[in-house]
Amino acid sequence: MVLMNTPPFSELGLRPELLSALEDLGFERPSPIQALAIPPALEGRDLVGLSATGSGKTAAFGLPLLERIDTLSHETQALILCPTRELAMQVCEEIHRMGAKLSGLRAVPVYGGAPYERQVRQLRRGAHIVVGTPGRIMDHMDRRNIDFSKVRLAVLDEADRMLDMGFVEDMEAILGALPAARQTLFFSATMQRTVERLIDQFGRHPEKVEVKQKAKTVATVDQCYYEVRGRSKVEVLSRLLDMGSARLGIVFCNTKRAVDECVEALLARGYAADRLHGDITQAMRERVLKRFREGTVELLVATDVAARGLDVEEIDVVFNYDLPQDPEDYVHRIGRTGRAGRSGSAVSFVFGREVYRLQSIQKYTRQQIRRGKIPSQEEVEGKRVDRLFETVRERLEAGNGNEYAEQVDRLLDQGHPATDIAGAVLGLLHEIDVREGEEIIEDREDERPERGPRRERREREGGAGKKFERAPLEAAPQGMARLFLAIGRQSGVQAREIIGMIYRESQIPDGSLGKVTIFPRHTLVDVPKEHADRVLSGIRDSRLKGRGFRSDYDRRGA
Repeated sequence: MVLMNTPPFSELGLRPELLSALEDLGFERPSPIQALAIPPALEGRDLVGLSATGSGKTAAFGLPLLERIDTLSHETQALILCPTRELAMQVCEEIHRMGAKLSGLRAVPVYGGAPYERQVRQLRRGAHIVVGTPGRIMDHMDRRNIDFSKVRLAVLDEADRMLDMGFVEDMEAILGALPAARQTLFFSATMQRTVERLIDQFGRHPEKVEVKQKAKTVATVDQCYYEVRGRSKVEVLSRLLDMGSARLGIVFCNTKRAVDECVEALLARGYAADRLHGDITQAMRERVLKRFREGTVELLVATDVAARGLDVEEIDVVFNYDLPQDPEDYVHRIGRTGRAGRSGSAVSFVFGREVYRLQSIQKYTRQQIRRGKIPSQEEVEGKRVDRLFETVRERLEAGNGNEYAEQVDRLLDQGHPATDIAGAVLGLLHEIDVREGEEIIEDREDERPERGPRRERREREGGAGKKFERAPLEAAPQGMARLFLAIGRQSGVQAREIIGMIYRESQIPDGSLGKVTIFPRHTLVDVPKEHADRVLSGIRDSRLKGRGFRSDYDRRGA
């Protein structure tokens, strides 16, 4: 059933405090799933709600739940189970927002990776609503930190996802421990056989409400795929990033190992990237997401743990670095972009038999995914030159072209034509900006030999090191401090890795760093004096090439 014109919230039977909070939040009319689910839920009936992610399911179960909460009692009256930490946090925040006018309301998020004792203290102070992941809820139940004897309502949010993640035994144990007279609301994007079994076991003749969609993906998302072998994925990804103008992007991998390898490869190429997967601590997870929202991290490389509950609105592109096994996961992944009417892009890498999986995705989403042509290295270089030209042109038009007029006049006096001077400067800037490209392997799996340009660059960097180390080093420019890092070329470290690490860990403004000079056993980095302590603090426990290193101010001077 699909509702085109839903009634206002005031006609659904909600208490004035909730209506006032909804008005403050700017909610005018319920979404179709909310209009269908709220009335029977308010009547106390069990419910099965089927609707796509992003359709407003949190309010569909959250408002009836809040309607039944007695804030004068300190007992736990409602439980919401979520598949991931991110979703549990997001749902708890929404509950607080919708219940802002309910005096004394307490909703507590409970999930793994967060300090255990803090959650125990919050639970013991009294929580009307507990929002959590099955594993951590079971842990607190086993230790008797939670009393569910007075629970009136239980919600399973994204039940299909929890079952897919292997929580079936935990969910059965939790639901079995709740009062038999409770109300249960099951919300899911799909009705799988395992979901049906759970509903049959723990539901009491639930009413089914469903909002169907003709297309399961957003029309504003441009979808394409590239056929490329696994070991060429980083190179193709780099070319696509350099050809595009995306500000924020997510790269999805199927395994934690693939995430780690992809992040390291991107950092080595100078991209501002960070990782998000199940082995990341909760504190680091929140830190990474904060940087991503702020734009300090431009690329978030993640497993599907981040596909749901990731609340970042302005994601420009999603890369399926590894094609997901489940078409539903594909929908959730690309749903991270093209939100709120904005345009977005979804790029998938496939090879060999994965084409059949791609066909299953197209059948499931009822949309065609066009095949893309991998841009050549020449096309990428041309794009970089065009951008460099535009940057110089904008600088000239802004009247900022006279900073080095004296040096330019000296070159003119020596007989160099103005066009030759400009060409030399642009060429130098392009060499600084260029990232090293690789051959895209299509027909063989053997190890790639070291080719001419790469070998020449390595020899150029390696051969120059001894010469630079013997020569006197000029002092740091005015306003800059010189930092010493006890790691160098003999460890295989490159300047772009050091630069990426410093920006990622210290969160200093883009473009702040000065000269980076790499020696065989150490590296010197010029940073603005006002950011020097921040950089040293940020990189204190960092690792490069799998090893830690000492960092401090350079005490030797020139």
